[in-house]
Amino acid sequence: MTIKNATTEEVPTRPILSYMRDIPNICSMAGLGCTLLAIYFLITGVYAAAMIGMIWAVAFDWADGLVARRMKGRTGADQRFGGQLDLLIDIVSYGVTPAILILSYAEFNPAFLPIALIMLMFGAIRLSYFSTFGLSDDAKYTGLAIDNNSILLIFIFMFADYFERPVFAIILALSGLCLAILNVSQIKTPKLSGKPINVVLLMVYTFAVTAIYSWTLI
Repeated sequence: MTIKNATTEEVPTRPILSYMRDIPNICSMAGLGCTLLAIYFLITGVYAAAMIGMIWAVAFDWADGLVARRMKGRTGADQRFGGQLDLLIDIVSYGVTPAILILSYAEFNPAFLPIALIMLMFGAIRLSYFSTFGLSDDAKYTGLAIDNNSILLIFIFMFADYFERPVFAIILALSGLCLAILNVSQIKTPKLSGKPINVVLLMVYTFAVTAIYSWTLI
């Protein structure tokens, strides 16, 4: 991915780490931390803990956007930096992590590598398209927003115990493949994270997911 150098427009005068004083960026980094925990637990096979990390990554992602829209006094540099930070974190949270979920649950069977690669590539394409063109004329996403991948896969994973592991690995992989195709499709979907009520609903879902998967860890 190529990002235009901001120095062609203005010379930055602030240290790099000064942008971490921005509350939305702090939320973004908290989400990245949750993603790292999710990846760790996916690799070690503690899937309940991984699901909790994945859903909290989404929660912090939605929260940073809501806080950013309500904050006063954010500079244009803050907004541009936050936008680029979100984009980079999203590819890890919603591209790399679901791909690792598929591979890990399939016990890293190489037959599942093509599906994981498609999920990762389509996720990168989806994010690049949105970064370039933004919302459509009717203020909707073109293609399924990539954060929905994690939200739906976390829900689907609740049914893992009802199937033999090899069977559910295939179900999970096909679900991820279908979501990846929807990511780069021409369907129009609303910007759910843009409304406070949807953020509240996500938090309810986040706490419910946390409670359900925490119970399985006890």
